[in-house]
Amino acid sequence: MEIRCDALLFDVDGTLVDSTAAIERTWRRWAAEWSHDPDAIIAVCHGRRSKDVIAQFVAAEDVARATARLDELELADLAGIVAVPGAPELLAGLPARAWAVVTSGSHALASSRLRAAGLPLPEVMVNGPDLRHGKPHPEGFLTAARLLGVDPGRCVVFEDAPAGVAAGKAAGAAVVAVTVTNPASALAQADGGGGRRRRWVPGQRALPGRLPGWLGLRGFTDEHEGGQRCRSTSRPRSSSAATSRSSWSSMPPRTRT
Repeated sequence: MEIRCDALLFDVDGTLVDSTAAIERTWRRWAAEWSHDPDAIIAVCHGRRSKDVIAQFVAAEDVARATARLDELELADLAGIVAVPGAPELLAGLPARAWAVVTSGSHALASSRLRAAGLPLPEVMVNGPDLRHGKPHPEGFLTAARLLGVDPGRCVVFEDAPAGVAAGKAAGAAVVAVTVTNPASALAQADGGGGRRRRWVPGQRALPGRLPGWLGLRGFTDEHEGGQRCRSTSRPRSSSAATSRSSWSSMPPRTRT
């Protein structure tokens, strides 16, 4: 099977960077300050805009102030943030206009976490606070595709959270679910809906610098009609073979000869 695409659209937290510990620390601190159950918040916070989560727990008139406080806590805590293994190699091999970041976080927060993980900043970054609708609405991915000048249906979305998977599907993109933050069972919707959407989950034998079977992307090339080609070479592994924390990597891109 081959997925032809013109661009890759990445979430940040749990997809390019492993920031789970920092995210949960800051939400727990915020919950303590606002007298809320931290576990209830963490259960629904991943992959969504802070203000949308906070609106579930505080009065409407307090949302802006509470969100500003969380933003302050998040920017102050970058400890332990690292790149998901394989992400540096994949991004280093992509043309600048062939990828973008679509994240629920602010530009300042996403940029800080990418830098903390030693990853490059994209030319196109779409941030949740700048949108009318957050994930699972497709606005973010549709905006990124428009800014890159590509058809959303010719994009591949990489996501780690159910809200992001749903947003990618709604945008009409192919969706690759990455099980860094959530188990495969929580991302099963990436298989549904027909069309070009498929789900890949990481297996236990992903090796740095070579193609791991779970990802299914053979390479990123510019060999057809000026676009890119993402080739799938294997069927997805079953969820029983997946790990809750794993890596992903890619073979380097080929160029036309």
